[in-house]
Amino acid sequence: MQTEILGNIKSVNKRGNVLIIKTNEAVARIWVYDNSIIRINVSKSLDENDTSFAVIQNPANRFDYTESADEVVLTTSVLKLRVSKSPLRFNFYTAGGKVLSEDDERFGINWQDERVINYRKLHLDEKFIGLGEKTGNLNRRGSSYVNWNTDAALHGVDADPLYKTFPFFIGLHSGLTYGLFFDNTHKSYFDFGATTDEQMSWFGADGGDMNYYFFGAQSVTKIMEDYTWLTGRMEMPPLWSLGYQQCRWSYMSAAEVLDIAENFRKEKIPADVIYCDIDYMDEFKIFTWNKETFPDPKGLIDKLKAINFRLVTIVDPGIKIEPGYKQYDEGVANGYFATYPNGKKYVANVWPGRCHFPDFFREDVREWWGASFTALTEPCVEGFWNDMNEPAAWGQNIPWMVKFGEHYMPEVRNAYGMQMARATYEGTKRLLGNKRPFVLTRAAYSGTQRYSAVWTGDNSAYDAHMLLGQRMVNSLGITGMSLIGVDIGGFTGDPTPALMVRWNSLGVYTPMFRNHAMQGTKMREPWCWGKENEAIIKKDIELRYRLLPYIYSGFYQSHKTGMPLSRTLAINYTNDENVFDVKYQNQFLFGDAILVAPVESTKFIEDVYLPADEWYRLSTDEKFTGGRSIIADAPLTDLPVFIKAGAIIPMQNIIQSTNEKGDGILEINVWYGNEANSFVYYEDDGLTYDYEKGDYYKRVISFDPGKRMISFSEVEGSFVSKYDKIKLVLHGFTTNTRGLKIKGTMKVSGSQALTFANDRLMIKIEY
Repeated sequence: MQTEILGNIKSVNKRGNVLIIKTNEAVARIWVYDNSIIRINVSKSLDENDTSFAVIQNPANRFDYTESADEVVLTTSVLKLRVSKSPLRFNFYTAGGKVLSEDDERFGINWQDERVINYRKLHLDEKFIGLGEKTGNLNRRGSSYVNWNTDAALHGVDADPLYKTFPFFIGLHSGLTYGLFFDNTHKSYFDFGATTDEQMSWFGADGGDMNYYFFGAQSVTKIMEDYTWLTGRMEMPPLWSLGYQQCRWSYMSAAEVLDIAENFRKEKIPADVIYCDIDYMDEFKIFTWNKETFPDPKGLIDKLKAINFRLVTIVDPGIKIEPGYKQYDEGVANGYFATYPNGKKYVANVWPGRCHFPDFFREDVREWWGASFTALTEPCVEGFWNDMNEPAAWGQNIPWMVKFGEHYMPEVRNAYGMQMARATYEGTKRLLGNKRPFVLTRAAYSGTQRYSAVWTGDNSAYDAHMLLGQRMVNSLGITGMSLIGVDIGGFTGDPTPALMVRWNSLGVYTPMFRNHAMQGTKMREPWCWGKENEAIIKKDIELRYRLLPYIYSGFYQSHKTGMPLSRTLAINYTNDENVFDVKYQNQFLFGDAILVAPVESTKFIEDVYLPADEWYRLSTDEKFTGGRSIIADAPLTDLPVFIKAGAIIPMQNIIQSTNEKGDGILEINVWYGNEANSFVYYEDDGLTYDYEKGDYYKRVISFDPGKRMISFSEVEGSFVSKYDKIKLVLHGFTTNTRGLKIKGTMKVSGSQALTFANDRLMIKIEY
């Protein structure tokens, strides 16, 4: 193996919005995308096309730099990049001169044959968070990872790689923050001091350029906002996708699907979604229905809709080789499938047997794929589940010489699932007209949040997988994904009743709440665990539906700022060492104000860390001072969940599905605190894109203890709320002898609750 280290600068030139630096070994290009975002690209073979699957923004038009005998310095209002000339090294500082991240002086950027690596200095106190769906601890320090999207069936809690690639992390040291996104779809590597005696961190890839974006904002929140500005943010999801979802591999007939859905209604357990896994198809052929077991898809879906259920169907990329099968014939006729270099179509075995694979990197193929969904949308399917799209060939790697358009497999494997999700999203969006499709994908790359939700793949039915799943959900949130799920109860194996109950209680606070299991395992529906456990599961699912106004408003925040619904405590409490302690690293915030402490199914008390602030136990309203750990009761009936003082949480009364209007009462809960706080409440029809045209309902709800006032701003948007009344519920307000006054005209003396009309104008309430 030949190692080639980046040498000395030979020339520096500015051309338009790019600074071009040449050495004997390579060409480096530098762009400023924003005051807090600088891009570095170092290449031995310059690609003027410069395409990215992830990035949707363009660089800024202007920047300033200075050049001396020793270095080139580029400065923005946030960042200072000092580029040393001999040898060429890239060193980032705050605008005030504090070190954020520097190349290792000895090695910097180098090549080991085709592999490109960047070695960087490692600070003594440096921590790392991010990379999305990865096992291990919240703090990645001392660990190494590979990005190579893999069908990781039966994976353990230390497995790597898994299904997705999000080559973005945030570094923390000396009270400072920075982010780095390595936009390279080849097989890539991240090592946070694991193999270098903690002398360096490094990242790189098997091919392509050293191409990264450096983020210099001084908070984790702002770095995430910048990263999602660069790579895109999610649309508002269909409201029904946030309800309870029931899935199994497989419900084997339309009659079984309908029977399961009807039993939810009979047991009065709220639910919105039921899935069809691969067995609904004719011999696993995509875009077909089994004529014997699913003879009338539209009839089935009409019956499901009559009881307020939506159907989600699975789609895999493998197209069965079978003349006469529509998608096979069209794909062959138009050359839509991946090929070997000699032009022969690539063949691999998956569920239908011998298959070809669509080339989703081509626009015409994506359009053809999207149009094929008429087989599902005409019977009124509205949800589409993309699986096996790493791409999987029974867990094996596709030969590296297989071509997708102009790309060979190793160049783009990590983006294949993303491009399939994109094709699914774009096609179903066209077919559904003004309705929002729900798209779910197993494999992904940075930017997938623009098209799809994700889940964490084939987990297993034991406690360690439940806790790992929550860490992965929190880590995926850092990388722009907000609508995330796990298979509640574990996909493989049989959970104990206690684990099923505990996992379901955690599912209440999982952005996508889906129960899913493998064939041959116990049935997982809520009534399968005995009447006592069914009652607990039902109570928790009802709580999920009560929280939907808060959850939907949280997704509006994701849509606008990129802030995820499930958040590691490291986002809000970055400088608190306790949040990185392995005892507490599974804890997370759900939205702005709810702290959740996951607990193993065999434990009934838990050591919970409450960060600085005051907190209330959700179930009891007991108040706790933060900045310390407590021993919390954790029976199966009551997961430790805490509300931040000053919190404003909208709820509703119990409904059986999101399709129900309910009783028209929006319950606004306020927990007393010493600091003023506000909450952006958001509502729209939950189904269409009319919100993009102003048909939404948004108002700011504020709590000001200094003024002893709770206020509702005037409503923004034209949407008429489904709630015609507001019920204000106060928690921890010990002084109430003055009563509650609305505009000085209404008074309920001594009460902690007040119901009033949902007026669109400003509402002020004194207490």
